Amino acid sequence: MKNCFLFLLLPLLLSCQNDSPAARPMQLPEIKDTNLLKRETTNPYVPVDLSPMDMAYFPNDFPVQKMNGTATGVPRARVIYSRPHRQGRQIFGNIVKWGEPWRLGANEATEIQFFQPVTIQKKRIDKGTYLLYAIPYEDHWTIVLNSNLYTWGLKFDLSKDVARFDVPATTKNQMAEYFTMEFEERAGAVDLIMAWENREARLPIQF
Repeated sequence: MKNCFLFLLLPLLLSCQNDSPAARPMQLPEIKDTNLLKRETTNPYVPVDLSPMDMAYFPNDFPVQKMNGTATGVPRARVIYSRPHRQGRQIFGNIVKWGEPWRLGANEATEIQFFQPVTIQKKRIDKGTYLLYAIPYEDHWTIVLNSNLYTWGLKFDLSKDVARFDVPATTKNQMAEYFTMEFEERAGAVDLIMAWENREARLPIQF
C-alpha cells in the first residue's frame, strides 16, 4: 500500500519541479530603444542605427562608373551624411527647428568634399573637405561650410564657418520619407539637392 501511495505522489512532485523558477526559460528584456533596429545574436557587436550613413557623388554613381571603365581619376564632389526618416513625425518646424542650425541628417556632422576648387554664388571655395550644415527657414535655407571636421552634429563652432549661402526653400507636392542628398546636373552648374518631408533646397555649385 505504501508503494502505491508513492507511485501516485511521484507525478505531483515532478510537476512541482517543472514549475520551479530554475526550470522556466529565461525571459530576455525587450529592447525599446527606438534608435536601434535589432540587438540580438545576429549582430552582437554594434547596434544597428535607424539613420544609416550614405554617400552621394558627382558625377553620380562615380565608383560604379570607375569600376565599369566609364570614369577615371577622382570624382568632382562627394557628400557623406546619415539618413534619418520621418516615422510619421512632423519634421520642419518641429523636429528641425526654424532658424536653428541643423546637421543635414543625423549622428555625425555631414561632410562635403570638393576634389577641385568650385564656385558657389560667385564665391571661390578651395579644394578640400568641409563640414556642411544648414539653418532652415520657411522660405529659404542658409547653407554653411565649416572647417571643424570630425565632430558630432549637435553643436557647431560658428567661429570655424568658412562661407554661408542663402538658397530658396520650396514646398513640394510629394513626401520624402528619408532625408536625401544628391547631385543633379543642369546647364552650367550642379545642384546639391537636400530634401526631406515635403521641403527641398538646392545649393548651386560650379566646377
